[in-house]
Amino acid sequence: MDSKRLSAYAELIVTNGLNPDKGQAVFVIANLDQPEFVRMVVESCYRHGAGKVVVQWEDMPLTRLAHLYRSEESLSEVESWEIAKLQWRVDQLPALLWLESDDPDGMYGVDPGKRARAQMARFPVIKPYRDAMENKHQWCIAAVPGAKWARKVFPGMSAAAAQKKLWDAILTSSRADGDPIANWKAHNQRIHQRCAKLNAYHFSALAYQSSNGTSFRVGLMREGIFAGASETDLSGRTFNPNIPSEEIFTTPKRGSAEGILVATKPLSWQGAMIEDFRIRFQGGRAVEVQAKKGQEVLERMIAMDEGASFLGECALIEYDSPINNTGILFYNTLFDENASCHFALGRGFDNCVQDYEKFSQEQLHSFGVNDSMIHVDFMVGSRDMAITGIAEDGTETGIFRNGSWCF
Repeated sequence: MDSKRLSAYAELIVTNGLNPDKGQAVFVIANLDQPEFVRMVVESCYRHGAGKVVVQWEDMPLTRLAHLYRSEESLSEVESWEIAKLQWRVDQLPALLWLESDDPDGMYGVDPGKRARAQMARFPVIKPYRDAMENKHQWCIAAVPGAKWARKVFPGMSAAAAQKKLWDAILTSSRADGDPIANWKAHNQRIHQRCAKLNAYHFSALAYQSSNGTSFRVGLMREGIFAGASETDLSGRTFNPNIPSEEIFTTPKRGSAEGILVATKPLSWQGAMIEDFRIRFQGGRAVEVQAKKGQEVLERMIAMDEGASFLGECALIEYDSPINNTGILFYNTLFDENASCHFALGRGFDNCVQDYEKFSQEQLHSFGVNDSMIHVDFMVGSRDMAITGIAEDGTETGIFRNGSWCF
């Protein structure tokens, strides 16, 4: 792979994705797949003024072994050193970068119930630290091609050929060719303009219809807003949380969702695949799920905690998006969610409430922001998707027709 392209991608991630302050710490979470690129990112962080860069290396095969051989009790423990690391992050508020490269099938053979119960046991200990950092620092999720992920996307190729092809797809989808910084400046501007137009309508609900069986209505918060592309944290620092990102999203009103959503792409969750699935909502809650593959995993997902069966996000992306038009199924939510319209089960976004910083967590939840230990996106966009915005007085405005924006 051309080192100049990779260097430009690393610069994009650091400057647009993280935008670290001078002297700020940076915390990087990466797998063992692309150490050379991780070194590029670390060097870029230092050149842009980071005071300290800490890399946490992870490895899915080791994670799989732990879940196969350790007891559920052992997996449920939160060690004192983990607490110390979380407290350091609360105190330092480092810019946080995830570099994804996981094998979509990497947790094959692991008991999903055992893993879910261990996570549920750990979450109450971890949650206060997570909440203490919410909206107070920059974060970004980007991707590099792991060998097994690449061969899942491009079967029949050698690992090296598949990784090179996946690199090309990642860089193209991430607008990292040519002048990446200029590309993202224009892209952020376009997304923000469309958000402003949507927000001017003050919709109270969105209605979805597709010939594949999707027939759905979701309520929106009166205080809610649409957002997308670059964000600003409570310290005034601008960053891009997702590279790539094509979505315009909002947090729907908890308890206001009725009908059926049919997934149009497979979902990889915690190293297990869920395919050909649909979810029926009643009273805002997912009350029935059906999947040809991964039924048990999907059932576990919506039972992770009290908020896991409610929606935390609805996102609008035209079917003719740059990522969808690659014709590639990435088996990775970061890319597949940006290929077409999607929803997320679980936690909502506080910053999808106008002037969210003025309200307490209790007030935000009273407006309708859902809380959960999970936030799992699943794709519903289709070629014939129709989405209608509904105002409080019942006035209807077409938003999508035939899978694309109609205003």
